[in-house]
Amino acid sequence: MDYLLDVHTHTIASGHAYNSMMEMAKAGFEKGLKLLGITEHAPMMPGSCNSIYFHNLKVVPRTLCGIEVMLGAELNILDYDGHVDLDDHTLRKLDIRIASLHSVCILPGTKEENTRAVLGAIKNPMVDIIGHPDDGIYPLDYKPIVEAAKEYHTLLEVNNNSLNPMGARKNTRGNLITMLELCREYGQPVIMNSDAHVFSDVGRRDFSEELLREIDFPEELIVNRSVDVFKEYIHLKDQK
Repeated sequence: MDYLLDVHTHTIASGHAYNSMMEMAKAGFEKGLKLLGITEHAPMMPGSCNSIYFHNLKVVPRTLCGIEVMLGAELNILDYDGHVDLDDHTLRKLDIRIASLHSVCILPGTKEENTRAVLGAIKNPMVDIIGHPDDGIYPLDYKPIVEAAKEYHTLLEVNNNSLNPMGARKNTRGNLITMLELCREYGQPVIMNSDAHVFSDVGRRDFSEELLREIDFPEELIVNRSVDVFKEYIHLKDQK
């Protein structure tokens, strides 16, 4: 399958990443991507940018170094009802919106509490993607998550960083297999993303691609095969 887009990456603006927008875009172009998403961590992540940064993204060209870019945020899920750390007025200005659980922003709860938090984010019409829904420190019930993602037109992420043996997330492989088998059953699309914090990881998919191939996950449920398919999917989310 052609891998044409990576829409979860970070620059120095996120506070713990190491390259500029131009450097990340150049890396995406050199790796043959057609679309790069730059999604800085939202304000509750220590060291990240505040809301005015996201309001001013309108000044940035949407083509950099020969590649189309979409600019947005990786939002922090803040509570077990799924609230996030940018308001709707700000979120409407963004090209793409990912919501994720991060331990510096919300403590792990029970499986029921964690699942409720993710479901709240899925149901938010401003959230396009649930980022790395795989970390075992947040036990999740994947069946209602996949069902809700299908109903509310929210993409679920297969995060390459999560599968990296050097990463800190727990039991990601087993959790992803559980989620992906349910996605296959329900016909729920997924998106492969690098979660790159450095230029060399842009477009990286080695661990996630190996897993998807191992379980013979259907290509038609992977939106990275087409920029148009991806854009249409998140546009349909906006219409719900």
